[in-house]
Amino acid sequence: MNDIAKILPSGRTLSAAMALLACALFAHPAMAGPGDAAAGKKVFKACAACHAIGPDAANRVGPQLNGLIGRHAGTAPDYDYSAAMKNSGITWDEQTFARYIQSPRAMVPGTKMTFAGLKKPGDIANVLAYIESFDAGGANAH
Repeated sequence: MNDIAKILPSGRTLSAAMALLACALFAHPAMAGPGDAAAGKKVFKACAACHAIGPDAANRVGPQLNGLIGRHAGTAPDYDYSAAMKNSGITWDEQTFARYIQSPRAMVPGTKMTFAGLKKPGDIANVLAYIESFDAGGANAH
């Protein structure tokens, strides 16, 4: 047996290790790469039933999302947040949003948000790019 064969795992173990690595790399939304705001606008239609964004955004069933990234959770003006969200300690950044939007109730038990979540990493990256394209005043920041 050559030296490489001595240090490599068997075929079955190697296949399992590679499958685990692929899951770790591709299941995490941060690995989806930069999003496309135009594609994210289409994904946001699922969010628009409860949330608004842009120059005329106002709170609806959910808070308006202008300037979300960098904002402390539970602090959008004039929105009645759940105690769970107000006390979550979250400051929205890309990774936190990506985890949250996959399963809001799993990340913040007791949140009012009833959305089941986005599952596709590309959709998450795209909707994040769309949300990030608006500053706190609702102007298109890009």
